[in-house]
Amino acid sequence: MFTILCVGILIVWTFESSWNPISGTLGFWEGKEIRFGILNSSIWEVATTVASNGSVNSMHDSFSPIGGLVGILNIQLGEIVFGGVGAGMYGMILFVLLTVFLSGIMVGRSPEYLGKKIEKREIQMSILGILLPSTIILLFTAISVSVSDALSSLTNRGPHGLSEILYAFSSGAGNNGSAFAGLNANTTYYNVMIAIAMILGRFGVILPVLVIAGSLAQKKRSEIVSEGSFSTEGGTFYILLLSVIIIVGALTFFPVLTIGPILEHFIMFQNLTF
Repeated sequence: MFTILCVGILIVWTFESSWNPISGTLGFWEGKEIRFGILNSSIWEVATTVASNGSVNSMHDSFSPIGGLVGILNIQLGEIVFGGVGAGMYGMILFVLLTVFLSGIMVGRSPEYLGKKIEKREIQMSILGILLPSTIILLFTAISVSVSDALSSLTNRGPHGLSEILYAFSSGAGNNGSAFAGLNANTTYYNVMIAIAMILGRFGVILPVLVIAGSLAQKKRSEIVSEGSFSTEGGTFYILLLSVIIIVGALTFFPVLTIGPILEHFIMFQNLTF
């Protein structure tokens, strides 16, 4: 998962250092401290969003559209790089179990992980733990862009306003705490909605993981590796796991990211800002 971290830093640093068509200067310096510079600000933005950190050394709301997108997506994937405080690596374990299941289907063998068979119950709980937080983020964002009380908190309109709302619920449901600060979230509407997103987003992952843990604890571990079973230690499994994260995790949010930061990126080159 170190690959995800490095790729994220490279993307953010590249776009933050690129030509800014709005100011006509090289680099997106708004919201960044000179003592940290663009590189250290980019590293911290990625590091704080891949874990349940929440601290910032620059204003994420002022990042370039693609730079902000990376931060949003990191949170939405569910703390799969470093794990989360008080949570550990269970976000990654859900993707691992799903990958083990898919690899077992491909080789025609019963999926196994750490010597224990992965069966219907584990897969159902893995899918629930992956999809429930995603559903909460997308549903609450959709509700918020349709409610006047929610829209009145925006200081930026257009696709950037959508990104601010999306970041707020991603951060809440994803156990992060950082924000696109252009959104005034200290209102009755957002205090209630984000609190609900926090409860559902956290327990929506914790409870399925506990069910999986209890189910696996009851199973006997096989010390004999079945012939033809898919190894979880090689490069092939790593590539398959990364593919599952991209397809199942990232593409879940691709439509809303398209009309948010991606659209804003292209509009920016028309010398329009929000």
